[in-house]
Amino acid sequence: MEQFIVSARKYRPTNFESLIGQENISTTLKNSITRGQLAHAYLFCGPRGVGKTSAARIFAKTINCLNPSQGLEPCGECESCLSFDQGRSYNIYELDAASNNSVEDIRTLTDKVRIPPQIGKYCVYIIDEVHMLSTSAFNAFLKTLEEPPRHAVFILATTEKHKILPTILSRCQTFDFNRITIEGIVRNLTQIAEKEGISISQEALHIIARKADGAMRDALTLFDQTVAFCGTNISYEDVVKNLNVLDYDYYFSLTENFLSGDFTSALMTFDTILTKGFNSLHFISGLSSHFRDLIVCKNATSRVLAELAPSIAQKYQQMAATCSLPFLYEALSITTSCEAAYKSSGNVRLLIEFALMKLSNIATKVFMGETRQEATTPVRAIPTPHPHQATTTTQSTPQNSTQEREVAPEQPVKREGAAEIRISSESPVAEKATTKETPVTTPEKVETNSASKEDENPIEFKPFEFSFGDESKPEKSPDKIPATPVVETPKPKRKGLSIKDILGQSSANQQEQGSVEDVVNQEVTKTSQADLQKSWDKIAAAETAQRFAITLSSSSPEIQEDGCTVVFKVKNILQKDWIEKNRSIKMENFLREDLNNQHIKLHIEIIPEKEKERSTPYMPIEKAKILLQSYPELMELQKEIDLDVK
Repeated sequence: MEQFIVSARKYRPTNFESLIGQENISTTLKNSITRGQLAHAYLFCGPRGVGKTSAARIFAKTINCLNPSQGLEPCGECESCLSFDQGRSYNIYELDAASNNSVEDIRTLTDKVRIPPQIGKYCVYIIDEVHMLSTSAFNAFLKTLEEPPRHAVFILATTEKHKILPTILSRCQTFDFNRITIEGIVRNLTQIAEKEGISISQEALHIIARKADGAMRDALTLFDQTVAFCGTNISYEDVVKNLNVLDYDYYFSLTENFLSGDFTSALMTFDTILTKGFNSLHFISGLSSHFRDLIVCKNATSRVLAELAPSIAQKYQQMAATCSLPFLYEALSITTSCEAAYKSSGNVRLLIEFALMKLSNIATKVFMGETRQEATTPVRAIPTPHPHQATTTTQSTPQNSTQEREVAPEQPVKREGAAEIRISSESPVAEKATTKETPVTTPEKVETNSASKEDENPIEFKPFEFSFGDESKPEKSPDKIPATPVVETPKPKRKGLSIKDILGQSSANQQEQGSVEDVVNQEVTKTSQADLQKSWDKIAAAETAQRFAITLSSSSPEIQEDGCTVVFKVKNILQKDWIEKNRSIKMENFLREDLNNQHIKLHIEIIPEKEKERSTPYMPIEKAKILLQSYPELMELQKEIDLDVK
């Protein structure tokens, strides 16, 4: 008996032409071989079972082939190709990074890289599942990957590109492999079935292809499993039964139940599905996909997105014609919400059954499109008051609302806990408000509602008026005075000025103006330089800022000829600004009080550059004189020790 080889190994691609669904990658690799522009490192990434490792082997076999064909396919006859097919090639190394992920394994690999090839031009190192390498192993491999020998070519394969270090990614040419389409899988399986002499329907192949989820290796494994169960004659029912796949008929039957509102039959169908051992999550996920396929089948353009067998696609078209789009949208929304809440639910069966009930209730709503019954009961529209209409709203019982409607327009509408808003009778908005059921009254017609039993001591707040122009208030008529006095809430005090305050301010301003005029009318008294210096010394002694106190004591102010203007000179603009901002007013007031001269004005000026140069001491004698003038203690010390500074 011949040894059995699984289809995934037996029909593994051996050349670029046999790669399924990766035509762009095959073309790129062949062009690089033709032009002799081979990179030293490649990265093949993509989902499982799409041909990453197979493409790496074909590429390694092709670049070492001694007699490649015109289509750049390996000949399969030379020594390099034969040794590779027989598994004894020393030019192509395969390393499983899942089990060889340590630093020692990478160091062993880097030692082999230095050995040149025995046959062929290149030594190709294929590292599968490269994302399993540790960080230290990646770092140990980094230098060799960046600058390998000329004969070395690295091909890295992974399903999780995001786990690879960016420093590795930047040194490789990256090729992203695509998922294989359902049509591509069906086409390849059809060819394999013909070679094996197996009869299988297209519907069954589509089931296998959808179950494989874009992976050719998984499809071949499912194909072998089906052949082992059914033999050489495979039907659609056999594949559904063997692969434990829900039949489309279940979903079509459930859709008919939803359209008819028969939730009982839908629940019984779901119970049958659970009894046969199907996963409830797969059921609700498949139901979502079912509604999605119905939506895309309603349009001829989007019908190709369903990826169904011809016979199944025809059923979907017939079912989609009986369903409205609002129904399908609502159904898809319910199923996807149920699928999202599946993992967090404590009772998943109840969750799915409730979703089935809601799906059965859609037909009774307005989502049925053309077949829906229009609602015969008109919806009462609540009138929205105009923004300028000062009407009142209340949260009263129906009994209270009828009482309000029976009240005459002259009576006020009682409001509990809210102020009444009234409009003047001459306002144009008042004319519109009188047409409403809620009466509008004037401020003179305020009466208490004695019929109310909810509040024994009702309190009515004084209403306020909206004024829309020049209106004259109507005079109060004596017969309209309320029998019960209205309790008014005290008005909040205004923060603005009253007339009394304004009058008080005006009188104060007059007094201030009078005092200023008195000061002006006073006789101008002239201040001497000596008196000014005494007052200035007082200011310097009372100053708390030490640096400013030194400035005051080291420089003397000058009184002008008018005997009122005091000029104090500083060295720079910074000193001037600081004094004018922080000290000028205080110093001026002090001089006025101390010198008894209200006409004193202090001016801060900057010393001119010429005076600065003259005043700058250069000789030791000049510096000594300045020190003696600034510090009287030094002068006393000079006299005691009889020090000559000349």
